[in-house]
Amino acid sequence: MKKIMSWLENSFAPTMNNFARNPWVAALSGSMMKVLPIILTGALIFFYNVFRSWIPALPDFSGVLQFTFQLTALVLVFLLGNQLMEKLDHSIYSLTGGIAATIVYLIACKPSFGDSGMLVDGNRFGPSGMFVAIVIGLLVGLIYHLYAKLHVLENSTVVPDFVCEWINQMIPLFIVVLLATILSTNLNLDIYALIAALFSPLEKLGFTLPGFILIVFVQAVLYSMGISSWFVSAFTNPILLAGTANNIALAAAGEIPTYIVCYETIYLLSLVTLGGTGCTLPLNVMMMRSKSTRLKTLGGICIAPSIFNINEPLVFGTPIVFNPLLMIPMWINSLVTPILIWVVMSLGWLAVPAASVTTGQIPAPIGYIMVTGDFRAILFWALTVALTWAIWFPFFKVYERQVLAQEAEEASALEE
Repeated sequence: MKKIMSWLENSFAPTMNNFARNPWVAALSGSMMKVLPIILTGALIFFYNVFRSWIPALPDFSGVLQFTFQLTALVLVFLLGNQLMEKLDHSIYSLTGGIAATIVYLIACKPSFGDSGMLVDGNRFGPSGMFVAIVIGLLVGLIYHLYAKLHVLENSTVVPDFVCEWINQMIPLFIVVLLATILSTNLNLDIYALIAALFSPLEKLGFTLPGFILIVFVQAVLYSMGISSWFVSAFTNPILLAGTANNIALAAAGEIPTYIVCYETIYLLSLVTLGGTGCTLPLNVMMMRSKSTRLKTLGGICIAPSIFNINEPLVFGTPIVFNPLLMIPMWINSLVTPILIWVVMSLGWLAVPAASVTTGQIPAPIGYIMVTGDFRAILFWALTVALTWAIWFPFFKVYERQVLAQEAEEASALEE
């Protein structure tokens, strides 16, 4: 165990942190974080619609959803083109890089042109197109990066500065738009469909039970080593948000939502995030009742954020990070809770989320009911609390004894 922990702490974790700081990865994860406010804005309409279902006379604001959540991919491709230029130290191209990526994405959607103007399938702008947006954003960013390294007309004494800037903005834009036009129009390729097909196996895996477990487990493992799991969101969020969009579409068509793997069940439904990643709320409560002064104090400090599914103070303060006695139950919880939610939803014992509710700080069990719209969720909240409590308990008691022994030793040293 010591050898494994040494390798994780001294080799694996530093390597992963360096990987996360890579400008390409940082731009990707940063873009994912920046697109969340757009998703949150759309989620507000679902909260509003709860009241509208009680008071039908209230106006219909569903259009807000169409121009926020349903434009996720379009916003993401702009952000990625923009963030890549920032992270690669080409800030002069940050705005046009985002615009160029957006134009190429529109071309990739293969619009048709007629008497009514340009017609595009609006579904391609939503969460289902996020993988396509990522690929196009990265490719456009790569072309801009290679062009920027040529330093065209840099420090020219003949051509005025503003003309140099115009030329340098035009050339890479022309290159990426020309390439996209040749592929889409001249070669008649559906670029969107081709890229989506490449990622179809990954998306299909993500919607399975093994995929569900993997998404939760990987993030918990990384988090337990102090590694930000946001950089894996490039692979997970397109799957999860597509699941959310599919559930919304099914509910709108009067059908029962079936996509268990969605944004809500991973990040918002407390059956998976009871107190935060790894279901740490039971641990926090145990700490508050501990005989150890240090653990009891930390428990009291951390309980408020834990109730709202914010567990950074607990994870880094206890610490859970690189603490084998507390890392292991966090990992076990990240395996058990996805299985539990999959079973109860597959058997119809709990409703699959039918709306986008992206406010992850809703305390349980209130969050359970809001996300599922099902009061039976309270029963499964109680079951999850009991189950995760049982998993944490033996590991916590061993750790508590160690801390008590350390405190007794420190007290003896002070008396001497």
